[in-house]
Amino acid sequence: MPRLPPTVRAGVRASLPLLVGIVPFGLVAGVAAIDAGLSPVAALGMSVVVFAGASQLAVIELLRSDAAVPVVVLTGIVINLRMLMYSASIAPYFQRYRSRWKAVLAYLLTDQAYAVSIARFESGTESDGDDAEADGGGSEGGEGRDRFYFGVAASLWVVWVVSTAVGVGLGRGLPDSWGLDFAVPLVFLALLVPRIEDGPTAAAGGIAGLVALAGVGIPYELGLPLAAVVGVGVGLAVEEVRD
Repeated sequence: MPRLPPTVRAGVRASLPLLVGIVPFGLVAGVAAIDAGLSPVAALGMSVVVFAGASQLAVIELLRSDAAVPVVVLTGIVINLRMLMYSASIAPYFQRYRSRWKAVLAYLLTDQAYAVSIARFESGTESDGDDAEADGGGSEGGEGRDRFYFGVAASLWVVWVVSTAVGVGLGRGLPDSWGLDFAVPLVFLALLVPRIEDGPTAAAGGIAGLVALAGVGIPYELGLPLAAVVGVGVGLAVEEVRD
């Protein structure tokens, strides 16, 4: 069996610390999907096709509440709008690659894959050479960026899908009386708190939370996307005033 290229192996190694948080997140997503009434095939298919934990959990909550399909789709799109910023930032490093390969890399884009890869790219430590394994990379004209990124992103994808599958299996075996309604809010809080780094993000998170609470009961579950839009607007306004 041929060995993986050095830069792919470097990407896999870089992803290992991230997997500690991916595993429980995937388990919760799988269990929550089953608890919301999705079939095992649909629950696992969502992780394979969508591959976006935060939006998956939001969509699951809306499906649980029998929200209209357009609202469910719009919510998933709004939550994932940050991927546009990630794409704009990382795209220049992949300009020379073929469109089909770039489509694969785009599909695998996540918060974690972007953060790890862009830090490496900007430091100029990506290489296709064998020395990459020995010294953590070299500087050879940016060769191997796609391989490093793929190593990180594909590792996250595999662990996410497997963790979701395990969660789906656990969900099918858990009694309905146990309930898992508390799991999704806890995961969202775990995602939110580390991202509150300054005044604008604190204002955005706080206002969005208040709007979401006030919007409970709005037809078609429109409270969540409304809270997201208002929160982003407030965050941008605070940042503009501060600057």
